[in-house]
Amino acid sequence: MIDVYTWPTPNGHKVHIALEELGLDYTVHPINIGQGDQFAEAFLRISPNNKIPAIVDSDGPGGEAISIFESGAILLYLAEKTAQLMPSEPRARYTTLEWLMFQMGGLGPLLGQAHHFRQYAPETIDYAVNRYTNEAARLYGVVDRRLADSEWLAGDAYSIADIACFPWIRPYENQGQSLADFPHLKRWFDAIAARPAVARGVSVLADLRPAKLDTAAKEQLFGSSQYQKR
Repeated sequence: MIDVYTWPTPNGHKVHIALEELGLDYTVHPINIGQGDQFAEAFLRISPNNKIPAIVDSDGPGGEAISIFESGAILLYLAEKTAQLMPSEPRARYTTLEWLMFQMGGLGPLLGQAHHFRQYAPETIDYAVNRYTNEAARLYGVVDRRLADSEWLAGDAYSIADIACFPWIRPYENQGQSLADFPHLKRWFDAIAARPAVARGVSVLADLRPAKLDTAAKEQLFGSSQYQKR
């Protein structure tokens, strides 16, 4: 059994989708990041960077429990645990890793900044809005060009690279983007959204996420709470 400590955000959805695609048994433990659950000592023991998601697998390597934080590391672990969603052939494996790292190092952080400055910043900063909206468009273009020549990001097979990127593109309107501008990306996006396991994954804890962040939640997520010594 895998215990998943999570919240319905793009990074959380990555792991929810993978678990559903792989058919693994898991128990969800909500970590309400708007209420500060991510700073609890028990959670910090398995996720020292106070970020969701994190997992504890009671049947880890050698039959012993293992805890893992960072969504990319979790996706790699689950793929290797099941020998699914990750090719074993070396070239295909490295292509998958390239696109997974693209999401972890570029797509996620920069789309997150576009989302933040367009939706959550306490004041409108035109420079930031324009910079990150334009960067979001550039990254969408990178994905679109790749998918002009490939059915999936890593090649002919759906993989953890696709699972990693898809949730970050779901809120495309909040990032100032239109999928109509990126037809190959749209084809890929629609194909993933239609998968039953994906629909189940993005529904995990969806009823608990508020439609709008209040002042207290913004403080937990973006304010001084982040910087307290622990």
